[in-house]
Amino acid sequence: MNWAAIFWLIMIVVFLLVEASTVTLVSTWFAIGSLAAMLVSLLNGPLWLQTCVFVIVSAISLTALRPLVRKHIKPKLTKTNVDSVIGSAGLVTVAIDNVSAVGQVKLGAMVWSARSTSGTPIPEGTLVRADRIEGVKVFVSPAEVPVTQ
Repeated sequence: MNWAAIFWLIMIVVFLLVEASTVTLVSTWFAIGSLAAMLVSLLNGPLWLQTCVFVIVSAISLTALRPLVRKHIKPKLTKTNVDSVIGSAGLVTVAIDNVSAVGQVKLGAMVWSARSTSGTPIPEGTLVRADRIEGVKVFVSPAEVPVTQ
């Protein structure tokens, strides 16, 4: 019985299980190295050769293939809920005054409690841009209005 081949097979399974639990694209390349070492073991290669093949194949696959694979499987994140509000333009529906703790702004289809980012009052009807959100309040600043001719 080829104990070295069984060892490398166990290592393949371990590396793949680690990869499945972390999805960092690191352990996969060691599983490929283990597969190459197992093949050398099945061809009755000595232990030092199996180890060298494991290290070399793992290193080459990690440095050469990982960047290519990461580029193709990068998740496409879409802004949702609060993240989509930041940077959007809206209209002040109730004058914003940080001292009096009043103000509302309509961003998209939602009305938010609003505060001025700079602390200066913003009158009703002003076009604003959402800078950040803290809790249930959006902090806004007056937006530049493009001049149309």
